[in-house]
Amino acid sequence: MKFDIHAHILPETWEDLQQKYGYGGFIRLDHFRPGSARMMRDDGKFFREIQENCWNPQAILRDMDEHKTDVMALCTVPVLFNYWAKPNDGYDWSRFLNDHLAGVVADNPKRFIGLGTAPMQDSALSIKEMKRCKEELGFPGLQIGSNVNGKNLDDPEFYAFYEAAEEMGVSLFIHPWDVMGKDRTEKYFLQWLVSMPAETTLAICSFIFGGVFDKFPALKVMFAHAGGAFPFTVGRIEHGYYARPDLCNVNNVAKPTDYFGKFWVDGITHDPDALRYLLKIIGHKKIAFGTDYPFPLGDLQHGKFLTEMPDLTDEQLRYLTHQSAFDFLGIDPKKYL
Repeated sequence: MKFDIHAHILPETWEDLQQKYGYGGFIRLDHFRPGSARMMRDDGKFFREIQENCWNPQAILRDMDEHKTDVMALCTVPVLFNYWAKPNDGYDWSRFLNDHLAGVVADNPKRFIGLGTAPMQDSALSIKEMKRCKEELGFPGLQIGSNVNGKNLDDPEFYAFYEAAEEMGVSLFIHPWDVMGKDRTEKYFLQWLVSMPAETTLAICSFIFGGVFDKFPALKVMFAHAGGAFPFTVGRIEHGYYARPDLCNVNNVAKPTDYFGKFWVDGITHDPDALRYLLKIIGHKKIAFGTDYPFPLGDLQHGKFLTEMPDLTDEQLRYLTHQSAFDFLGIDPKKYL
């Protein structure tokens, strides 16, 4: 079995949100030719071109079948989080996205699993929508951003949300967005190449040094893109923990490497040796196959390199290809056989 834990979808159409909510900043779709659309901001600024496999479940299923992917966890495209919107508008928008996703899953319940979204700009509303996602829509988890309007994920504002997620057994997939240093990384695609890995590292360090893992020990968390730069800079991070405890360890937490095993990452490394290192420090039971489908920076060969690594054991392959993802979401794989 092959289970892709990290893939994106959006609705084919939606209302003019500037007109609906009375202010701008939202993304709209311009279906300028069959099978292709431009994601545009209200001011007319181009964001990204996407193809049919970003909104059409049948196109997604064709790609899954071609690459022998059995199950895919779908979540929204992070630029659609709209955390900056007014809270009630963000709540309304989250409900729209989640209802759309629930319909896609309901039509293909053996192939798709939904990871919902929530209006993280408001704790009470985010908990309310998380509860609906879990109890009414049947989503085992949510995707949330790596920061919320510039607030890192250790901000006490999010404690009630984490507590509720822990109590409800909702898994959290954390995806970088609104990345750090974006004013200096506009050229050369560097927001995606440099800022995203750094943003994810910041999110993990916020969880560690902010004591979030300690406060909510049963919370299930996965970080996208193999944990960003964190696995490959953890030596420096841990050295800083010892060299400057007055700055790093203000919350009396354990050393950073003690938190390996407390969280999952997807396995999007694009490099077999990088995956081998990830396996060495994080372990196969906390790494899940993912693609970042359907975007070109993702693994659009759908884990082909895994089958070409002769040194992976059968157990490692079982966890990498599906068991880790199911464990993260708390789902029995037999439901999808």
